[in-house]
Amino acid sequence: MKKSILTTLLVAGLLQANSLELNVNSNDVEFGGKLDITSTIGYGSGTTYFLGGDYLHTDNDNLLKVSFGASNTLSGAEGLTFTLGLEGVFGDSYVALPFFGQASLRLPLDEPIPATTLSAKLSYAPSVLSFVDADQYLEYRFEADVEVISNIHLYGGYRNIDTDYETHDYNLNDSWYGGLKISF
Repeated sequence: MKKSILTTLLVAGLLQANSLELNVNSNDVEFGGKLDITSTIGYGSGTTYFLGGDYLHTDNDNLLKVSFGASNTLSGAEGLTFTLGLEGVFGDSYVALPFFGQASLRLPLDEPIPATTLSAKLSYAPSVLSFVDADQYLEYRFEADVEVISNIHLYGGYRNIDTDYETHDYNLNDSWYGGLKISF
């Protein structure tokens, strides 16, 4: 029941999204989106606030994530953006509230080369932020993104998602992936 409500809310949110993405490999598929709250409400600071949703389906499990975060370009460092936020992670008898941080660097390439961005993300929830049967959550990702057409990006990367339970440790995902992102 709870999962169906969360899934419905995620789908409803994605219908309002400013960007949608889909990535795959031979074992899993991931679908996600972000809603830029800053532009939606007309807030005009340099910081961008967003809501995000993400669904990962693997051979054995499903993982649903809902996030809230803020990002801003580092003053004096052209092309370097930092993002911080909080996620809600929901799996089979697994709930965690990890904090996350991400750093993205847009490479200063000349005009004929498409816009290229490198990013790294870390999400972590200690046992105090892990509920139901969860004991800890750790995720890290590395990604490269190329804007091949205006607002259409091809990307690839590596992700490792470690969902530790009270009774056992379980590495939910450890894989390379590739995908497509569309921004509106």
